[in-house]
Amino acid sequence: MPDAPDRAAVPARGVRTEPPGEFAAKDQAGSSATAPDFLRRALADARSPRVPALSPYAPERPFPWTGPGLPLFDGGRRQTDAAAAFGGPRRRAAAGARTDSGPGSATTGTGRAGAAPLRHDAPLDLSRLLRLSLGVPAGTSGRLRPVPSAGALHPVRAHLLVGPGCSLPPGRYAYDPHTHRAQPRGPAPDGVPAGALLVLTVAASRTVAHYGHRAWPLLLLDAGHAVAALAQAGPPTTDVLVCLDADAALLSAAAGLPRAPARHKEWQGAELEPPLAAVWFTPSGGSVRAVDPLSAWAAARARASAPTRAPGAPIAQLRELGDTQRLLCLLAQSSARPAGTWHPGSRPDGVTEKALTARRSARPDDLRRPSERELLAGVLATARTASPAGLDWTVVAGGAAPALYTASPGEPGLRLRAHGDARPTLAHWAACQTWICTTGAVLLAHGCPDDAPPAVARTAHLGAGFAIGLAQTHATALGLRTRPIGSWQQADLGAALGEAPGRDWIVHGLALGAPPAKATSPPATRTTTPLTSRTATPSATRTATAPAARTGAPRATRPTPHSTAPPALGTTARTTPPGEEERP
Repeated sequence: MPDAPDRAAVPARGVRTEPPGEFAAKDQAGSSATAPDFLRRALADARSPRVPALSPYAPERPFPWTGPGLPLFDGGRRQTDAAAAFGGPRRRAAAGARTDSGPGSATTGTGRAGAAPLRHDAPLDLSRLLRLSLGVPAGTSGRLRPVPSAGALHPVRAHLLVGPGCSLPPGRYAYDPHTHRAQPRGPAPDGVPAGALLVLTVAASRTVAHYGHRAWPLLLLDAGHAVAALAQAGPPTTDVLVCLDADAALLSAAAGLPRAPARHKEWQGAELEPPLAAVWFTPSGGSVRAVDPLSAWAAARARASAPTRAPGAPIAQLRELGDTQRLLCLLAQSSARPAGTWHPGSRPDGVTEKALTARRSARPDDLRRPSERELLAGVLATARTASPAGLDWTVVAGGAAPALYTASPGEPGLRLRAHGDARPTLAHWAACQTWICTTGAVLLAHGCPDDAPPAVARTAHLGAGFAIGLAQTHATALGLRTRPIGSWQQADLGAALGEAPGRDWIVHGLALGAPPAKATSPPATRTTTPLTSRTATPSATRTATAPAARTGAPRATRPTPHSTAPPALGTTARTTPPGEEERP
């Protein structure tokens, strides 16, 4: 997903001073709203063409946990004093006297009792796992990581619950992706299962400052992508299970976090982090179905260490941030199945460590070449297999005969759903990103009706991010170029295809393009009609006309949205140049 340039600071909109509390919300008239009405309005607002207002640029906050973090590198040559990190005041003081938690330092042991090495020969090497998934590559700014994120903002945080058989000693940790360190937060309760359990939370402030009322679906998609990145980075000696619907109270208790409504009072100055998902790595062949890992970690009811309060005045909280945090807390509640549902989450066939580290969002100009249908069918099958119930999948293909395809029931390959070129309409729906008009193909996850209950809205977005994350690395392993598309407005695919409106909305997308063919002769010159810009609007958008469609293009069935006026076949709206779209 492209990253918009830094914006000039403007007066903050709707600043509130009270902390985010219960899940009831108030509309602009001040009347209270029930949870279903709150979610329904949030869905409608995020899917509307309303452009988010500008807000002050929000810099990335420092990692909130400080102290003698345990480094996760150097192949086990460095020692860590885990006993001192988890011991009493004297041991913690001794550890602080001989350790340095700065970015370039390591916690070194002295050979005395209690010094425990990082076991890189353990069945689960957490250093490798996190380096291939969430970690910041060495020597980079942190924008580009193995896991994609809307606007390269990376709001997902990982809390590590480490049991026996891991390279870290058992205990609770917070992971710092910039320094590749695990910050000890407390000991492990007795009887926790072997392996590691990762609870994922989201810090929403930067994403809300960037995307406004469209931020909360992107936060859920980002969390789903993080789940996929972790699941694919698991070693072959472990089984991977993912959970997208566990209750927030249980997730918080397992990770040693205060529950969301009380977090502001107990951890003043710390940003609210609603927990949304969990990933469990267990030794292969073990009997894991009879174990509830979240309940095992939550049994001790012990609150782990709190983050450090940032110095200076507290950051003003935008009204949209408070609404987004309350909505995420609402979606994280699960009264039907508090312990959640665990699904297998292994990497697709053919995905190697190289494919995990090489995955990057391609430039729009590199996505123009159509892909072979067999490759598209394989990527579609990966997404369908990984996604939870309630999501449907469609491939919009370009080329000489553009059309829409779905999976063929009971057999490999693609089944034709509709003729015609839907890419201009998709470009209009996807925040007017005109490069989609010329991309080779787009994989679409769709569902989540207007009246979706919180559980359905949560799993639809988390599941779409998870499945697209797996499909993206699979496509990378197949040699395809990829680029996720997260923001969609008025994208009612069902209504566009003649079905009931409001029932089948696009949730997430993945642009796909084949790599350039090796030319054996000078390429032929192709003439295109230049785009003609018009006067910019107050929202910093521009419109233009594209070349007219070829008369020979199939036009029997072509998607058109309801309740909006997308560009006709062969034309589209245009904003800023590709890669700098306004809140894509």
